[in-house]
Parts: sequence; C-alpha cells; structure tokens
Amino acid sequence: MECYNCGASLTRADFCGKCGADVKIYKRILMASNGFYNEGLERASVRDLSGAIESLKKSLQLNKMNIDARNLLGLVYFEMGETVAALSEWVISKSSPIRNNEAVRYLNAIQNNSSRLEIINQTIKKYNQALIYCRQDSKDLAVIQLKKVLSLNPKLVKGHQLLALLYMQDGRYDLAKKSLRNAAKIDENNTITHRYLKEVNKKVGDETPRKKKKEELISYQSGNDTVIMPTNFKDNSALQTIINIVIGVALGIAITMFLLLPNIRQQSKSEVNEALKTANDTISTKEQSISSLEKQVEDITQEMEETKQASEEIETKMTSYEQLLNAYASYAADDMEAAGTALENVKAEDLSGAAKSIYEDISAKVNEKYLATLYQEGNTAYNRGDYATAIEKLGKIVETDETYQNGYAVYYLAQSYRRENNMEQAVIYYQKVLEQCPGTERARVAQVYVKESSPPSANDGQNTNPAQGGQEPNQPQQEPSQEPSQQEPQGE
Repeated sequence: MECYNCGASLTRADFCGKCGADVKIYKRILMASNGFYNEGLERASVRDLSGAIESLKKSLQLNKMNIDARNLLGLVYFEMGETVAALSEWVISKSSPIRNNEAVRYLNAIQNNSSRLEIINQTIKKYNQALIYCRQDSKDLAVIQLKKVLSLNPKLVKGHQLLALLYMQDGRYDLAKKSLRNAAKIDENNTITHRYLKEVNKKVGDETPRKKKKEELISYQSGNDTVIMPTNFKDNSALQTIINIVIGVALGIAITMFLLLPNIRQQSKSEVNEALKTANDTISTKEQSISSLEKQVEDITQEMEETKQASEEIETKMTSYEQLLNAYASYAADDMEAAGTALENVKAEDLSGAAKSIYEDISAKVNEKYLATLYQEGNTAYNRGDYATAIEKLGKIVETDETYQNGYAVYYLAQSYRRENNMEQAVIYYQKVLEQCPGTERARVAQVYVKESSPPSANDGQNTNPAQGGQEPNQPQQEPSQEPSQQEPQGE
C-alpha cells in the first residue's frame, strides 16, 4: 500500500513515515474496496453474477485504481454476454501503468480474432433490431431475431429474459419457463429472472397425471364358481343381440347406398382436379422459392456489408477512446509530450458527449503545457547550437500557433533554419516575423536576411561595384551584432 501524497510504502502507523500525511481514512477506504472485491469474487465463483457486479461496482467507487476488481468486472460482463461493457472495462484498465495487466491479454484475445468480433457485431445489431420489433408490436419478428441472437451468443442473459417475456405475452408459458431456466443457469440469482419465473409459476403449475378412477366391481356365487363383474354390466338376451345385429346391417346398407355410391361417381373428377391443382401449386411454389432465395442472397450481402462497416467504425472509435485514455494517463503523470502525441491520434467526431467534453478540457490544458514545454526545449536546443532539435520543437509550436510568445517561436525557428544553411525555409518564417512583429528588433533582423536572399535588381547591380569598394550583390551582409534576447520574452 502506497501513500496517496508521496507514493512511499505505508506501514501500520496512521501517518506516512516519509511525508507525515494522515492515511488512516485512506487505509480504511482501500480495505473496504478490497473487501467488496473479495465479496464479488465469492459471488462470481457461485455464479451469482448480478451480485458480483454490484459488489465490484462498489469496490471501484471506493478505489478506481483497483485493477483486479475492474478486470473481474469485465470478465463477469463477458460471461453474461454483455461484450461491449466488458471491453469498456478492459480498455480503462489497460490505460493504467501497472505491468503484466491481464486486461491487455483479454483485449488481444478478442481483437486478434476477427470472427469473434464479427459475431459480437451481429449479436448487437440483431438484439437492437429485436428491441425495435418489440416497440413496433411485431412479436413474431422479435422472437425470430432473439433466437438468432441466442444462437450466436447463448450466454446473453438479457436475450433469454426478453424472449421469455415475449412468450409470456403470447401465453406460451412452457417455452417462457424454459428460457428463464436457461438464463438462471448463467446467472443464478438474477432478480429479473426470478420475478419472471414467479409469474410463470402462477399461471402454470407442475401438472401431475390424474389417476384413473377404479371401476367398482361386484361378485356373487353361481354354484361352485365366483362371478365378478362391473356394477353397470348389463346382460343382453340372445334375441336382443340378434335384433341389434340386424339393425346394424340395415344401417350399413343405407349408408353405403346414400353416401358411398355418390362419392365413387365424383372420385374420378376429383382426382383430375386434384392433379391439376397439385401441378399449379408446384409451379407457383418453385417460382416463390426462387424469388425468396434471390431476396435472401441480397439481404445477406447487404447485411455483410453493413457488418463490415460497423466493425470498422467500432474499431476506429475504440482506437480514439484508447488514445484519449492514454492522453489522460500521460497528463496525470505530467508527461505533456506523450499526452500531446496521444491527443493528435484522437478523432473528436468518434467521441460521445461526455468523452468529447473530457477531450476538449484535456486538449486545452495539455496544449498549453505542451507548447510551453516544446518552447523551453527548442530554446534550450537553440542556445546550445542543436539547431535540428530546435527546428523540430519550434516547428511543432508554429504549426499550432504562429504567434506563440509574441512571435519569438517563429523568429527562432527562422534563425535555426538559417544556421542549418536552409535559407529557403528561413526566408518563409522571416516573412512571418515581418508580418507579425513590425517595428521590432526581430523584424529588423528578419528584414536583413530577407533582403540578402532576394535576387538583386538591375539598379543594385549598377550602383554597387566590387572594384569600387562596395559589397557584391549576392554576398550576404554581416549578421547583425545584436539579436533579441533568447530568454522568455516579457513584451516589446
């Protein structure tokens, strides 16, 4: 455990041995964060994933730098099928300066597997489409989409719950109960799952097969024999039996005469009509099948293109968020150069509202310190004669702000190019000095070098003759004896 003020290792004392800061409450906060992490770990081990998420979030509220808790939270989200939430936690964890961070391995395992990324994108897209169908009251289409989602990602608890809810609305409680049991296998103590199960059990209980009512029997003695028969048994006489047979035969003949014979006459016509109808149906079915297959091919092609585009957009946004987190970490570590380099790779249009506000805030603060650091490094390099380094540092400043430090940055950049014998570039920046700082000593120096680099006119060639003691037109004049102070400018 390290001191929050100076970073020194802490002992059991309530004060830091190096800086004397009071760390009693700080220790309690870290211990409470570790306690919630251990609780979340225990809940996750018994598949109480919802409870584990709650405990791990509390742990991170107390200590955002608890990397073990954040990595475990990402694993729990991933186990519940919520891949986007898991990736978000691992990206935040990756930005920490801790070595051998497991989040790096998790991210590489997903990002290096293009097929898994494509499955994740399809799952998100189809689940969102199912939600749209639900809002449009298209329950059948929503059920079809959710079945596709669960075939791609069977661990998505929200998908099982939404499918069960749709089944409950249609009165298909047996299928709803099956979906809820699948959700409970993933997250055993999910409150939404248990609430839905309670509603299903109210509608449909465990049905037990009913036993057949035993038929009551009676028995009596007939001589030496015991006769057993049901109570409702009726013994018909022989005459009654013959009458019943005759009546049955008569009824059979009547049915044959009045029903079967007309049907036989119509059988031939029916067979012909049925054959014709079957042929027409076969032709129509084949045409519909061909049209349906062509439509499916178009839909699949369009879906693949949309999935590829969505994957590229997600990868670009993840890169911007990752660079923003790197910039924030470098800014917190007071490494302005690294923070400025990371911000150059961030695309503001890829950021959401909150992230964009953070980007603008950090960018303003980093640019201010970044430019000051670059100016100090460039000025130092110029003073010690390292003009290549001065050109590199001052060039970055001028690209961002040409008027930085009242024009001193662009002036020293021009001087550095001149001393590197690159007068073509030097003249460009001397011209900027003349435009921005007229009437100053820097402008006078710039004017001298600009004039020396300009091609001589015809009049200059007639008035100046090396033989008469003048200077040659193309010979540079002597460098001015005084240059502006190379210290931090305080104004003209």
